Amino acid sequence: MIVAFCLSIAGLPVQAAESLSQDIVNLQHGWASASYASSDDTREATLQTLAERAHEVTQQQARSAESLIWEAIILSSYAKAKGGLGALKLAEQARDLLLEAEKKDPAALQGSVYTTLGSLHYKVPGWPIGFGDKKKARAYLEKSLQMNPDGIDPNYFYADFLAAQGDYALAVQHYNKALAAADRAGREDADAGRRAEAKAGLALASSKLR
Repeated sequence: MIVAFCLSIAGLPVQAAESLSQDIVNLQHGWASASYASSDDTREATLQTLAERAHEVTQQQARSAESLIWEAIILSSYAKAKGGLGALKLAEQARDLLLEAEKKDPAALQGSVYTTLGSLHYKVPGWPIGFGDKKKARAYLEKSLQMNPDGIDPNYFYADFLAAQGDYALAVQHYNKALAAADRAGREDADAGRRAEAKAGLALASSKLR
């Protein structure tokens, strides 16, 4: 279960860049490069450095909701690269940052707090190993869809969750919505990586319906 979690957690939500500081935009591009363009040999060190920078940005921006969300996303990706029990500790840190962000501004980044919390809760192992909880995951992901019904990330992660639960027909619908989502200005690198993941998920879910 730990290995499966470590292999899946890196694909966490990638948020749009509108109305964000240059520091957070730089974190976004750094994340996309580390996640989709770096080699396996360099990814962990790159993400560790990026996580340290993200923490600095969070402190500089008085722990704004947007900076907390991005620090959480980067920590989650670092967890995947690191692997082992250390990954669970990093995931817990990410969850706590997201809960803090929710208290500050639940609508930040079009409700991305809930997309990210939802994905964490269905990828992390459940009790007694971790805090994973499928019911909470579904509730968070459905809330994120209510806030951003046409977004690439809410639809991708809800589809991924549904496929993991065996609801392939509905998963196919949301994978298709993710692929049809509008391009995000300045987020071409992240969108390309997410669409590749959505295409792969769609192919697998569709094959289960044959």
